[in-house]
Amino acid sequence: MPKTDKKQSGMFSQLMFNIIIPVLVLTRLSGEDSLGPTLGIIVALAFPVGFGLWERSRTGKFNFISGLGIVSVLLTGGISLLELDAKYIAIKEALIPGIIGIAIVVSQYTKYPLLKTMMFNDNIMDIKKIESALEQAGNTEKLSKVQVVASNILAASFFLSSVLNYVLAKMIVVSPAGTEAYNSELGRMTALSYPVIVLPTMIIFFVALYYLLTSLKKLTGLTVEEMFHEPE
Repeated sequence: MPKTDKKQSGMFSQLMFNIIIPVLVLTRLSGEDSLGPTLGIIVALAFPVGFGLWERSRTGKFNFISGLGIVSVLLTGGISLLELDAKYIAIKEALIPGIIGIAIVVSQYTKYPLLKTMMFNDNIMDIKKIESALEQAGNTEKLSKVQVVASNILAASFFLSSVLNYVLAKMIVVSPAGTEAYNSELGRMTALSYPVIVLPTMIIFFVALYYLLTSLKKLTGLTVEEMFHEPE
């Protein structure tokens, strides 16, 4: 049975603190008659950072990707508060998913592949049962090839995100930092990131998951249901 770790927050909480509230603050409360551009940025970015740190203290988990997410938010704050050129927002937006994609590819050749963190781990799948079935079928050595292909597909989703992030940021964030217009554009970019970026990359993510599950099914003889832990 999997370890009884505290579950991470649901999708609604993630959307509320990482997208909805920051977008509302940036687009509705950053005018000179309310918070103002500078304080608006600080308040808007405090929600995803605070939520991420709270999640860390609650679950005891703080993985590589979660860490990069918080770094990304802090970089946005730094670029905005220092009033750097808007092009740095586009560079930052492309850089973070690009780093994750490269890390996924490179990690295949280490003892800690990120595929295991994101998909093939004992919190999600019954790894012992899968490995036992692979051994009985004489297919243990074939697992690494499957993991490499799945990792490359997964990395492709982040490379796509990197390109889409850059294009979206360049198209939307054009005003100087430190202005109400800049905050509004930042909020609009954040709001559009879900349908424009997250959905396409999630499709590729599920392609990687589908490939992993169907390949394991062939190699182990297990059904997809049997690969996952039984409900308590």
